[in-house]
Amino acid sequence: MNDSFFSDFGLFLTKRSADIAESATQHLVVVLVSLLIATVVGVGIGVLVWNKPVSRSVAIAGAGVGLTIPSMALLALLIPVLGLGWTPTIVGLAFYALLPIIRNTVVGLREVPPAVSESALGMGMGTVKTLFRVQLPMAWPVVLTGVRVSAQLSMGIAAIAAYVGGPGLGGMIFKGLSSLGSKNALNFAVVGTVGVIVLALLVDAAFVAIRRLTTSRGLRV
Repeated sequence: MNDSFFSDFGLFLTKRSADIAESATQHLVVVLVSLLIATVVGVGIGVLVWNKPVSRSVAIAGAGVGLTIPSMALLALLIPVLGLGWTPTIVGLAFYALLPIIRNTVVGLREVPPAVSESALGMGMGTVKTLFRVQLPMAWPVVLTGVRVSAQLSMGIAAIAAYVGGPGLGGMIFKGLSSLGSKNALNFAVVGTVGVIVLALLVDAAFVAIRRLTTSRGLRV
């Protein structure tokens, strides 16, 4: 029976290779697009609130509460406004990716030694210049860790986005689960699930490389 399964699975991979590659590419693209949006918004919010206790608490608490909303419920709520497909998927993924990015941006900036910031200001850099040339570069490893966590979170939620007609490997998982007992049902579910795991590992490895390439040697842990 095992030999038969692997034989059928190999045949399935051969026949469906183009569809699998297309779904995997779409899955990766929708995650990266939503992650880019979440990074811009999340870092922006973090920069605005990191040194303001009340605003900081509200921003982090708000993002945290948002993360507790079940993904299917949120995606369903987006359908009347954004319809089906790419748009609600990107909006939903960006929404869920915000918390780790906001939180890590705040933590990273707060960990910059005050003496370093004061020295930069004393040299006449100005607040904005100090932020972009001193504080953010020093906070970058922590910020990037937040983006990395959000990437892994988004990979899994992107599969659920098939519920709203979203692109990616989730369609294969849903197709397999909804037709269990029929031919190729298990193959669809296995390929979709394993594909998400492989993509998650590849993206995580990419972030490790990015961290190494974009972090100065003195800040590497």
